Amino acid sequence: MATKAKKKLGRLARELVAIADGMHEIGLMDDKTHEKITTRHLSAETVPKVAPLTPAQIRAMRARANMSQAVFARHLNVSVGYVSQIERGTKQPTGAALALLNVIKRKGIEVIL
Repeated sequence: MATKAKKKLGRLARELVAIADGMHEIGLMDDKTHEKITTRHLSAETVPKVAPLTPAQIRAMRARANMSQAVFARHLNVSVGYVSQIERGTKQPTGAALALLNVIKRKGIEVIL
């Protein structure tokens, strides 16, 4: 199965991103609006990386939220067994679960409730 090559930005898209960057720098565009530029317009270096989390950090986030593993799992849309495994360190969270856990770490559990 062949994989698609990453498409380069067209001249118009590059210009629009440059204009948005300039508007943001001089204060004509607020942070929230500037952040809405989709990742397809940005280079791979500017896409934020999700940091790996330790089992202790995940357990602490759940404890701070005052949630059982079952409730926490339901909010993350994963199984209770998966929450148990990542809290014990037998599995590492990946993909969407890791991204969501990083959002919870930065902004608190309230953002997903």
